[in-house]
Amino acid sequence: MIGIIGAMEIEVSGIIANMTDIKNEIISGSAYTSGKIDGKECVVVKCGIGKVNAAVAAQTLILKYKPDMIINTGVGGSTSLNTHIGYVVIAENVIQHDMDTTAIGDKRGTVFLPEGNIDYIPCSKEVVQKLEKACENIGETHYVKGTVATGDQFITGNARRSALNEDFNAMACEMEGGSIGQVCYLNKVPFGIIRAISDSMSEEDDAVEYSIFSKTAAKKSIEIIIEFVKNS
Repeated sequence: MIGIIGAMEIEVSGIIANMTDIKNEIISGSAYTSGKIDGKECVVVKCGIGKVNAAVAAQTLILKYKPDMIINTGVGGSTSLNTHIGYVVIAENVIQHDMDTTAIGDKRGTVFLPEGNIDYIPCSKEVVQKLEKACENIGETHYVKGTVATGDQFITGNARRSALNEDFNAMACEMEGGSIGQVCYLNKVPFGIIRAISDSMSEEDDAVEYSIFSKTAAKKSIEIIIEFVKNS
């Protein structure tokens, strides 16, 4: 069983459209769709935007459906001059850039877990390799691997984007992956994150770019997820 989490309708509708034997369930306000893609069992949830929504969905997914792995998919913003609109970022790790207890001596991005503190939460190497393979199989896909930075903010402006790259070596920013990673890490469930870039480090208005390119970027992420499931 593969668990798939996306925040918005445009990030999950195309995946659900490729599913058979569908069953729907609403839990804590989020829609869970279970079924099969190419005979492979999976469950897709639209969690809503933000870290808390994503964490609730991930924990519910684990407890209710017991997936072998979880993939967080969707669109994201570039934090590097090497990631342009339409490119795909495959996370090797994820950090919550808005966690900040530096005033008491901690590193920025530190999260506090029962078994000890951590900043960069590692993605499953096996999942990363399979996501790479999916990108290569569908063709015409530029992808990079690296850190994805998560926070409850829509990041605008090249200065703020560059700061995330300088502070965390982040290749993309978004609003869900870090909390999903934290939940998976606590539950020892392998996870991965992909983000198709919908807004970039350019002179264009970030909100305008997002409104124009988010649907196209989401379509790319959906293609990758379907290929990933078929070959998992």
